[in-house]
Amino acid sequence: MKKINYLDSVIQPIITEKATSLSEQNKVIFKVRNDASKKSIKKNIEKIFKVNVIKINTITKKSKSKVVRGKIGFKKGYKKAMITLKKGQSIDLASGA
Repeated sequence: MKKINYLDSVIQPIITEKATSLSEQNKVIFKVRNDASKKSIKKNIEKIFKVNVIKINTITKKSKSKVVRGKIGFKKGYKKAMITLKKGQSIDLASGA
């Protein structure tokens, strides 16, 4: 199996209204690679953002078919991780730093 670079497993943060309301509870949501494990996600988030991760929940969104103008297309599936941080810590996604 190919070794994953720690910058490769975390693709992007998911910024929605629900995700911003969860940030008050020290939770952040990221889109991650489909083959990333919870241990690797934890290690990578702690290395990138220098925070302590308490818990990780992963959700796999399956791909769906969609009809657009009479043709069948697909919405691509992805995996997301809800990360609970130690109390008092946060990741500021709005500043971009």
